[in-house]
Amino acid sequence: MKRVAFGIAAGLVGLALPACGDTAAEAAWTLGAGASAEAPDAALWRAVDPENLFIFETTRGRILIEAFPGIAPKHFAQFTAVIRSGDLDGTTFHRVIDDFMAQGGDIWAKTGADPGWPGIPGEFTIRRDVVAMPLDAAIGPEDTAKFGYIKGFPILTQPSFFAEMSADGFVATSIPHCRGVVSTARTDDPNSGDTQFFLMREHSPHLDKNYTAWGRVIEGEDIVRSLKKGALPSGEVKDPDGLTSAKVAADLPETSRPKAWVLRTDTDAFAAELATRGEVDVCTLPSIPAIVK
Repeated sequence: MKRVAFGIAAGLVGLALPACGDTAAEAAWTLGAGASAEAPDAALWRAVDPENLFIFETTRGRILIEAFPGIAPKHFAQFTAVIRSGDLDGTTFHRVIDDFMAQGGDIWAKTGADPGWPGIPGEFTIRRDVVAMPLDAAIGPEDTAKFGYIKGFPILTQPSFFAEMSADGFVATSIPHCRGVVSTARTDDPNSGDTQFFLMREHSPHLDKNYTAWGRVIEGEDIVRSLKKGALPSGEVKDPDGLTSAKVAADLPETSRPKAWVLRTDTDAFAAELATRGEVDVCTLPSIPAIVK
């Protein structure tokens, strides 16, 4: 049976940061607080494309994931195809470690045979055109900022002034492994990720630029935290919780699919609130809120 684990040894799990207290940086965003799901203000809220909205029904409850095709297009394409194939239905969260992550998507364990999905070339970073894909908001001065947001996703990046010195005029950019981020399991081979994913239960910076992050949980972080834990050091779970079904929202009738909006991070109002948090690591800040109807 194939079982993809992390190329980084299990002993490094101790590098994951413990949950912090409610500091000023972590205090909930006040912008958009109390907004109605019936009619969110388009000036403050961005509608999530149903092609990018993945619905994970688990034995603990529903998890909604927004994918970011522009950050990891090959991973987005394959996970969309895997979900639409139905192969993820009935898989389990077989490896779950508190203050770290919950791993699932082992189709081989479900079927007893190689499901045939190819390894995906690693997309640990992208070369970002700072003009065509600017940060919505930067933490600190825009030209030197290493953290910020694009479409509500936390972003780890080379400062934009690096673009002036690079051959292609771009900078290396990725999604850091903050709490709520969705990433891809692999072996020591950087191109071995295929169908197994993991949901971050806590910020784990040692994974950044070593694993391909491609989405984030916009509803159900409490469900992710409630998934049955395994024994250390491997985190393998006895009688694990299951992923009963995975769907792309666009494939459901419009009247029955969930509709989601994410707080816009490209507004002056958001930039003003972000500036009050100081120059912090983007993962120290709370997740960008969403409304789900």
